[in-house]
Amino acid sequence: MGYAEARALEAEIPLIDITPLRDGTDAAGVARALHAASTGLGFIYVTGHGIPDATIGAARAAASDFFRSDPAEKARVSVSGAHRGWLAAGGAKMQDDARADLKESFIWGWQSAAGAVPHDHALRGENRWPDKPGFEAASMAYFNAAHDVAHHLMRGFALGLGLAPDHFLRSADRPLSRASYVWYPPQPAEMGQDQFGVGPHTDFGVLTVLCQDDVGGLQVRDVAGDWVAAPPVPGSLIVNVADLLARWTGGAYVSTPHRVVNASGRERLSLVLAWDPNPETMIDPASTGRSGEAPITCGDYLLWRFGKAFAYRSGD
Repeated sequence: MGYAEARALEAEIPLIDITPLRDGTDAAGVARALHAASTGLGFIYVTGHGIPDATIGAARAAASDFFRSDPAEKARVSVSGAHRGWLAAGGAKMQDDARADLKESFIWGWQSAAGAVPHDHALRGENRWPDKPGFEAASMAYFNAAHDVAHHLMRGFALGLGLAPDHFLRSADRPLSRASYVWYPPQPAEMGQDQFGVGPHTDFGVLTVLCQDDVGGLQVRDVAGDWVAAPPVPGSLIVNVADLLARWTGGAYVSTPHRVVNASGRERLSLVLAWDPNPETMIDPASTGRSGEAPITCGDYLLWRFGKAFAYRSGD
């Protein structure tokens, strides 16, 4: 049986220090590097991101404690129709003919500093926080820090495309951004090569910011169609172009398929931010000077994609 295989060659994924973008000392140079990476594989290791180790550690501790909770306790915050809360194993599959993913997730979204959430879209609702001291604070601290990284990157992408630095951020005061803690159990080899922690897919939204642990298992499909390992690089985040950014840039930026195979014999925990602007934001390639698919709002596109991927939304 065994596992789906990938080449152990992380050198295909560029590593970019974004400190000069964040502090303004060489935003143009970082933008050129981001542009080159995004028109190639679409995956980037990012260092100099500025998220404190303590913020990452607190988020990891909160997530680990939650996933080790009794199933009945997790079920009290089961995923809502607004895609907030705990999604049990088997609740997602990335392709119609695929086996369900092995992962569990806890999902939350943007809220104001006072904890308020606008009710302006079907994929936005109150965050369903478990009754665990410090969980909300640790989770929102990580969310806000990763969100800042995403904003720096979106400015860099705009500069790399020859656009105004705020081009992708002009309607992002009520973002549809979501974060998730994603837990992967050890995957038995006897489950075979068509079983995945998360199956081959591209991400739905604009940009994904991933903080891996030291377990590994992420695999990326390269331009030749081969699967390449994307192991953890200490101190880095891994960032990838998602479908809406590819659409927004008329295909200039590439949304690359990826998957997770946890062959380590250990649990794996990822911290994920999916950055998206306000739901009414028009994703129009003409706005970036390119041709491509018809304009669509961010909110409408995400509703369509979520309906296909998540069983609780489709009634399957």
